[in-house]
Amino acid sequence: MSFENPRFGRMIPAMVTPFDDDLELDLDRAQELANRLVEGGSDALIVNGTTGESPTVFYPNKIDLFKAVVSAVDSRVPVIANVGDNCTADTVNFLQDVQKLGVDAFMCVVPYYNKPPQEGIYAHFKTISQVSEKPIILYNIPGRCVINMSADTTCRLAHDCENIVAVKEASGDLEQIECIINETPDDFDVYSGDDSATYDIMRLGGSGVISTIGNVTPERMKEIVELCAERRWDEALAANAALLPLMDGLFETSNPILVKEALSLIGFPVGGVRLPLVAATEQQSKKLELIMKECGVL
Repeated sequence: MSFENPRFGRMIPAMVTPFDDDLELDLDRAQELANRLVEGGSDALIVNGTTGESPTVFYPNKIDLFKAVVSAVDSRVPVIANVGDNCTADTVNFLQDVQKLGVDAFMCVVPYYNKPPQEGIYAHFKTISQVSEKPIILYNIPGRCVINMSADTTCRLAHDCENIVAVKEASGDLEQIECIINETPDDFDVYSGDDSATYDIMRLGGSGVISTIGNVTPERMKEIVELCAERRWDEALAANAALLPLMDGLFETSNPILVKEALSLIGFPVGGVRLPLVAATEQQSKKLELIMKECGVL
């Protein structure tokens, strides 16, 4: 059922957060970007995730950003607010504030830096689920969080918490991901957390992707997931291969440095990145431009 009709659709960009020349929030540009992504075929939007520089956008800024995107989207697609933190109490308090803003769902990351055991991860998310009036997407990204949320923990949460309805899986472990797909309820959605793994995960029964490249070329990523959904695997593989150099190229340095650079190259600048991230070098920009031309994005 989930593969056939995922709750939030199949192609969900994790929006970058636009900044002005002083690296303050550019809410007008955020609204323009949200419109661009919706018009480009996005099924939902993740606001202020990793690609949205969540570690350096503080709570009052996040509130303003969520309000601006909710207003711009105007119920055309679901708006999913990233509220995850590595402190359970802070996450709960912030979630309770954000759920008054008209967002449709939440994304919450595995607690980073603390290195909780699996039982701590389970208790963290169960506590959050008990106060949330909205659906929750879990986010497993061991490369940033140090700890991997096991398939067993994800499946326990999916079965025990009615409002935990999906996971963004960026573990890179296809065996783990297949286990989650097979062992969670039929209406639980498993999204690829890596654009380049989307084809493989959808072949296993995954629902789609929470996408980085979707900021740059939403139409092309949408085409891939729709071909997969129709089980037109050969065409999907060809479309995926044509875009794969850019999927990989955007991650040659820390995300979202090159995503913002790519948006600038296509004529939709969204400002720079906040420290400790730094702007793309001239060499990185030139290489990215060549890849974008090779993929037909420029």
